Amino acid sequence: MSDAAHQSSHNKFGKLPVWDLNDLYPGTDSPEFKAALEEAKVAAADFETSYKGKLTDLAADGTLIDAISAYESLSDLVGRISSYAQLYYVLDTIDPDRAKFMGDVQQALTDLSSKLIFFELEVNRIEDEVLEKALTSDAELGRYRPWFDELRKSKPYQLEDRVEELFHDKSVTGRGAWNRLFDETMASLKFKVKGEEINLEETLTQLTDRDEKNREAAFGGLVTTLGENKRLFTQITNVLAKDKEISDRWRGFKDIADSRHLANSVEREVVDALQTAVEGAYPRLSHRYYAMKAKWFGKDQLNAWDRNAPLPTSDDRVFDWQSAQSIVLDAYGQFSPYLAEVAAPFFDSGWIDAPVKAGKQSGAFAHPTVPSAHPYLMLNYMGKTRDVMTLAHELGHGVHQRLAADQGALMAPTPLTLAETASVFGEMLTFRSLLAQTTDPKQKFALLSSKVEDMLNTVVRQISFYAFERKVHTARREGELRADEINQMWLDVSAQSLGPSIKLNEGYEIFWAYIPHFIHSPFYVYAYAFGDCLVNSLYAQYEKAHEGFAERYFDLLRAGGSKHHSELLKPFGLDARDPDFWSLGLSMIEGLIDELEASQPDT
Repeated sequence: MSDAAHQSSHNKFGKLPVWDLNDLYPGTDSPEFKAALEEAKVAAADFETSYKGKLTDLAADGTLIDAISAYESLSDLVGRISSYAQLYYVLDTIDPDRAKFMGDVQQALTDLSSKLIFFELEVNRIEDEVLEKALTSDAELGRYRPWFDELRKSKPYQLEDRVEELFHDKSVTGRGAWNRLFDETMASLKFKVKGEEINLEETLTQLTDRDEKNREAAFGGLVTTLGENKRLFTQITNVLAKDKEISDRWRGFKDIADSRHLANSVEREVVDALQTAVEGAYPRLSHRYYAMKAKWFGKDQLNAWDRNAPLPTSDDRVFDWQSAQSIVLDAYGQFSPYLAEVAAPFFDSGWIDAPVKAGKQSGAFAHPTVPSAHPYLMLNYMGKTRDVMTLAHELGHGVHQRLAADQGALMAPTPLTLAETASVFGEMLTFRSLLAQTTDPKQKFALLSSKVEDMLNTVVRQISFYAFERKVHTARREGELRADEINQMWLDVSAQSLGPSIKLNEGYEIFWAYIPHFIHSPFYVYAYAFGDCLVNSLYAQYEKAHEGFAERYFDLLRAGGSKHHSELLKPFGLDARDPDFWSLGLSMIEGLIDELEASQPDT
C-alpha cells in the first residue's frame, strides 16, 4: 500500500494504534538493548560454568532450585531480546536494515543459547528416584513439577549432546533461514488486481468483497503471482519437509506429527479422534452449508472466489477503530467485568499495531513476549466485521498470556491446543453480543452465516490443512515432490472438505503456497480445530449454567502450561479423550446451520 493510501485508510478507521516497543527496549542501537544482549552472553557462559555436569549432585543435595531459578531468569532475558527483534522486524520485513538486525540478533542468541543446550538434556539424565526425592523435599522446586513432567516426556527423543548442539547451531542457516526467505518473499510480492498492484493482505480481503468481479479479479491476481513463484514455494516446502524428516528420524519419532503432539502435550489418539470426527462430519457441515449458499446465490455451484463471499443480504458496514474496541470490550465485559479489565490496557498502552502498511507481515498474531513484560497484538485492520472478530480473537490470546504470566517463563507458555481457548472464546462472546444487538432479520441472518463460515474455516478447513500436510510430509519421505504433485494433494483434500458445491477453478491448485503455518509450524493447524471444538463444548456448558463458570474459566487461563488438558477440562465435566467431546463441539456448528436453514429471509 502506498503512503497516501495507507494514510487514507488510517483516517477512514479513525486513529489506529501502533506499537510502542519501548517497554522492551528504546531502540536497536540503544545502550539498554546492547547491555541486555551482553548481559545474556555473560549470563549464559556463567550458567554453563556453574551447572554443567553438576545437576545430579544438585538434585541429590537439595540445591537444584538454584539452577532452575537461574535458567528461568535467563530464559526471560533471552525471550525479551528475541521478542523485540521479532516485533521490530515484522513491522517492515522488506527493510534490509531490519532484516539484518533480525538476522544478527538471531545469530547472537543461537550462539549464546548453545551454552544452555546441556541443561534440559542433563536434567533428563537425573535418575527418576533422585529427581522425585528432590521435588518432594523442596516445595519451591516442587512447584516446577509440571515443567519437569513435560520435559521428561521428551527424554526418549533426545540425542547425544554434541548432536543436539549441531542441530541447534545449524538452525539459523537451516529451518530459520528458509522461514525468513518465505516471510520476506511473501511480504514483497505484489498481486495485480484490476490494474492495481496490492499486497497479500489486501488481495485476500478482496476475496470477501461484495462485487463478484472484484473477487474474481483478486483470485486471478493470487493465481498469477503465486504461480510465477511456484518453483520457489515448492523448493521451500521440499527443504523444510525433508529437514523435519531428518530430525524426526534421528530422534526416533514414529509418526510425522508426533513431535507436534509432544510439543502440544496432547496424545496422538486424541488428535486422530478429532480428525476422524471432523472428516466424518464434512457432509453434515461444509458440504451442506455450501450447497445452501450456492442456492442463495442462485447457482448450482459456487466458484472458488465465492466461498467466502458476503451474502447478497449482508451488512456492508465499516467499523472504525473506536467502534471495534467498544464492541469487543463490551462483549468481554458482559461475560465478566474482570475480563474487560484485563483486556483494556491493550488499547491505550501501545500494545496493538493495527494499520495495514507496506512491508508489514500479513495476517494477525498475539506475541506473548515474556512474563516480565506484556503481550503485543498485530493486526491488519480493514474495518470489516471479520476484522472486529480478529481483534476479539487476538485480544483473547493477549488476555490468556497476561493471566498465565504469573506461572513464570518456564510454565507460562501454553500448548497450542489450549492456546486457542481464550481466543476462540473471545470471538464467540463478541459474536453472541453482536447477534443479540442485531434486530434486522437480514443482517442477523448474514451475521449468523458469517459465523458459520468462520467456524467452518476454523474446523473443517484446518483439519483439511492437517490432512494436506500429512500427505505432503508422508510423500516427501519417498523423494522430492514436484509442484504438480503438491498441487494435486491440495486439490484432493480441498474437494473432500469443501464438497461438490464448490468449484475448484483453474489456478486454485497453487493456493497452498501462501499459508504460513505450513512453513513456520508444521501440523500447527489442528490446534485451531481443537480449540474451536473445545470452546464450543465449553460454551455449551456456560449456556447451561453461568454460576461459577467465569471463575473456573479464569483458573484455566491462569494455569498456562502448568496443567494437562485433561486436568484443566475436568472442572467443566469435559474429556477430550471421549469421542462424544468432539461430537458435542461439532453439533454446535450443525445447530447453527439448522438455524440458518430455518430462518432464511427472502433475498
